[in-house]
Amino acid sequence: MIKQLLKSVREYKLSSILAPTFVAAEVIVECILPFVTAKLVHNIEIGCDMSTIISYGLLLVALAFTSLAFGALSGHFCAIAACGFAKNLRHDMYCSIGSFSFTNIDKFSASSLVTRLTTDVMNVQMSYMMIIRTAVRAPLMIIFALTMAVIVSPSVSLSFAVIVPFLAIGLGLIVKNAWGIFHAVFKKYDALNNSIQENVSGMRVVKAFVREEYETEKFNKASDDVCADFTRAEKILALNNPLMQLCMNALMVSVSFIGSYTIIKTQGAALQVGELAALITYGVQILMSLMMLSMIIVMIAMSVASGKRITEVLTEKSSITSPENALTEVSDGSIVFENVSFKYSESAERFALSDIDLTIASGETVGIIGGTGSSKTSLIQLISRLYDVTSGSVKVGGEDVRDYDLEVLRNNVAVVLQKNILFSGTIKDNLRWGDPNATDEEMERICKLAQADEFIQKFPDKYDTYIEQGGANVSGGQKQRLCIARALLKKPKILILDDSTSAVDTKTDALIRRAFAEEIPGTTKIIIAQRISSVQDADKIIVMNNGTIESVGSHDELMKISPIYREVYESQVKGGDGENE
Repeated sequence: MIKQLLKSVREYKLSSILAPTFVAAEVIVECILPFVTAKLVHNIEIGCDMSTIISYGLLLVALAFTSLAFGALSGHFCAIAACGFAKNLRHDMYCSIGSFSFTNIDKFSASSLVTRLTTDVMNVQMSYMMIIRTAVRAPLMIIFALTMAVIVSPSVSLSFAVIVPFLAIGLGLIVKNAWGIFHAVFKKYDALNNSIQENVSGMRVVKAFVREEYETEKFNKASDDVCADFTRAEKILALNNPLMQLCMNALMVSVSFIGSYTIIKTQGAALQVGELAALITYGVQILMSLMMLSMIIVMIAMSVASGKRITEVLTEKSSITSPENALTEVSDGSIVFENVSFKYSESAERFALSDIDLTIASGETVGIIGGTGSSKTSLIQLISRLYDVTSGSVKVGGEDVRDYDLEVLRNNVAVVLQKNILFSGTIKDNLRWGDPNATDEEMERICKLAQADEFIQKFPDKYDTYIEQGGANVSGGQKQRLCIARALLKKPKILILDDSTSAVDTKTDALIRRAFAEEIPGTTKIIIAQRISSVQDADKIIVMNNGTIESVGSHDELMKISPIYREVYESQVKGGDGENE
């Protein structure tokens, strides 16, 4: 995990080295200060002149400013290193997620990925900041302060040998008990984020069904679970301060008593007043460093859980990749399914598709119809390798889709999915997803084919109209037509419409299909639809049922041989007659 995370440091290696270097210098100077102060006090006791006091004073001021400079420099480089590391980590995670196949994405929920990109990265960033600064400072301070204490008075510094281990053991027990709680809390963060995401994206449904109270209760439960765990952890960590104060007071009393006794008994020969003050300072520095060390351990405990979750994303390998010596050209839009079976995961009990044999000639218009759950979408997702077949093969242009370069294949297969997504930006920005170099004239011509130009021209800003996130400011039918136009701009050899005209009226649907027939006759067109009228004029229609092909034929042929097709047709005709009456 550490090795994987450190790959994201990259150009911030120098800052990551300079930060602890300046921290070490700062610690050394801070440990020298009490020693010099002790010497000054001793000189005052024996009656030194003013010049000696001034020289010591100037030395102390110089040391103080030197310590300040080293501290500022360490903080400067620490901030650069930690923030840069977090930036690279988010970048690497985002790129990793972008390379995932649908199978990989199915392993992680959207809310979990959001938590990993935000909360988990922040925890790792804070931990990294502490590691390269505070985690260096605390141990060095303990070592140097203890060394200086022994130099000043070996006998009095023995007090540290009792109190420091006592504090270390106490802090260790506190951290151990808090560790497990922090380790488990992030899964509950996922549940909390999932509740938020569902409510924000489904706000219209929540309000339509008056489920605000129910969803609020669900959110409160997830929030209370997170709160309860953090409260338990904070209650344990709250023992840090009382334990610290107890040890600090005990050390003060111990050092003051033993030191005073030594001064009086030896009349200053074994220990001086200034040295006693230095010992107390060193004791405080050691105890404070131990407390800082305990907080670092807690932060690292939190970040270990976060780091593991981040590493899971970074090390996840896409189940679908381009092969070596991949094909870089798709000859035509022909499609062949040869004995294809498919299930979404190896552990799935049933196949989504079974024994599919199908041949589609280049330039054909093919309709696919079937009930909900008949695996129509599963079938077309195999064509552009959104998933790979479990057995058998899918061929495009006479070649197995697994032999193509993924980018080449997907650029030649345009899919307008069932769930249409538009992104924040202008209409032009969204259309140029299909072709980044598309001219205004090209976009307008394609939008006319997709029956989108008419409503775009009614907007005040026309093609420069800003689309809100998710296309919230356009209707479902308008969104579908923009997505069809975006797909057409790819100039694909295969165009797949996955129930993507369901929100437009039958007249507009017919106009879109007629435009396809006239303008892109060489493109293979696959239309998944619920309406018979959307596929009735196709060259052939595929009827699916429970993951298998029930029948293939023209409209007239299927009316004779397919009871499923005939039932759907009759139900829709009767429904249409009823509406006309």
